Amino acid sequence: MSGFFQRLFTWGKSEAHAVMDKVEDPAKMAEQGIRELKEDQTRNMESLAQVKAQTVRLRRDVNADKENAANYERKAMLLLQKAQSGQLDPAEADRLAGEALAKRDEANSRANALQTDLQKLDAMTAQLERNVRNIRDQIGKWENELRTLKARAQVSSATKKLNAELAQVDGKGTIAMLERMRDKVNEQESLAQAYGDMAAATTSTDDAIDAALGDDKGASASDSLAALKARMNMQ
Repeated sequence: MSGFFQRLFTWGKSEAHAVMDKVEDPAKMAEQGIRELKEDQTRNMESLAQVKAQTVRLRRDVNADKENAANYERKAMLLLQKAQSGQLDPAEADRLAGEALAKRDEANSRANALQTDLQKLDAMTAQLERNVRNIRDQIGKWENELRTLKARAQVSSATKKLNAELAQVDGKGTIAMLERMRDKVNEQESLAQAYGDMAAATTSTDDAIDAALGDDKGASASDSLAALKARMNMQ
């Protein structure tokens, strides 16, 4: 029973290591990091759009308050001009002109306060735009680097596999078999050459003997012909 649990523990341990290897795959982790950066980029773009919208509204409000301040000042001047021309009671003109100037000051005060907020928003917008640009550049850089590393990983993996196969060739006896075959072929070629030399030597010896005995053979043939004729009483 203890052996069974030991085998089960070993199997579980190996499976855990396999899972961890998959989890810690550098390429997958890099891809996940780039995806998270893209999600951050999306959120930054949304924040930038919102800040820019607030900037547009604030700038519109600042301009509106400045324009109102200018209008109230212009109205105060018109009231004073009417009083001067006798079209309006001077006391009433002074009262209304004073209220117009008070509204002018309120509008200017609001415009100044909004202008301060607008300057802060402009600074935030510039910072967000820099962040968005930097993240976009980093994403492009890391995506290119990831593609390059993936290609290098494929080449190195294929090279490693090929080198491993080449390293195992001699272990499988292929080189040894080729060496033995080469030795056998060399031996057979040497033996064939030896037989050829022997055959050439034998033929040369026979030719020399025949050449030396050439005249004797002619004489022997003549003697045989004469003996034959004698037996046949042919002279």
